[in-house]
Amino acid sequence: MGVANRLDLTLRLVQGTGRISVAELSQRLGVSEMTVRRDLDTLEHQGLVRRIRGGAIPTRSRDEDAGFAAREDWQAATKDRLGAAVAERVEPGSRVLLDAGTTTVHVAEHLAARAPLTVAVLSLQTAMRLADRPGIELLVVGGRSRPGERSLVGPLALRTLESLVFDCFVMSIGGVHAEQGWTEFSLDDAAVKQAGLAQSTRTLAVADATKLGVRAFSQVAPLGAVHAFVTDSAADDADTHPSGPQTLKALRDAGVDVHLA
Repeated sequence: MGVANRLDLTLRLVQGTGRISVAELSQRLGVSEMTVRRDLDTLEHQGLVRRIRGGAIPTRSRDEDAGFAAREDWQAATKDRLGAAVAERVEPGSRVLLDAGTTTVHVAEHLAARAPLTVAVLSLQTAMRLADRPGIELLVVGGRSRPGERSLVGPLALRTLESLVFDCFVMSIGGVHAEQGWTEFSLDDAAVKQAGLAQSTRTLAVADATKLGVRAFSQVAPLGAVHAFVTDSAADDADTHPSGPQTLKALRDAGVDVHLA
């Protein structure tokens, strides 16, 4: 796993729990405790976590949006390639629900080429990318903006989703595990994704290869609840992603159409 990818997951695990030990991070990421300590030092230097005895807790940096902003540029080229691959699988004329996340921002950039589309978005970041794009009818799902991520969550978001029906849900995900299925770091985000799954004819999940084999803290759905999954080709390389091939096999066995971009 590359350093940037590992820092991404480490930050999200710290933020997702509020407090996590070096030993647990080592187990979840499949790296040595010495590597975890170095990564936590890097994140602390950036103002994103605070080291405590035996582990770390999240902290606010000077930038209120540090969570999203810190990850936005990590693996940007890979995420842009995934965004293009996802957009190609969205039919013009569709009613699309677009999830929050750094990867779906890149999906949004490529969706304009698939117009006309009606796109409901679950984050302020994707709304900004799609505003005023020709051929895109933009709907911003109401709700509470989650600090640090600007994803739209809470009872208002859930009620809005329950009143709408979509042809396609483009779902980002924090972790995908052979046994635990699709998992997310935030309970609020997990609830919104569950509503999106229930209200959509078809769900297309997207995540870079670092998310394969990761067990986040809230189960969203079993593997078979998703129709297709787009990830990068590194997912099939056991040397860089030991859990990748096993997870891809579990997805295919569950009937998920897997695409490597």
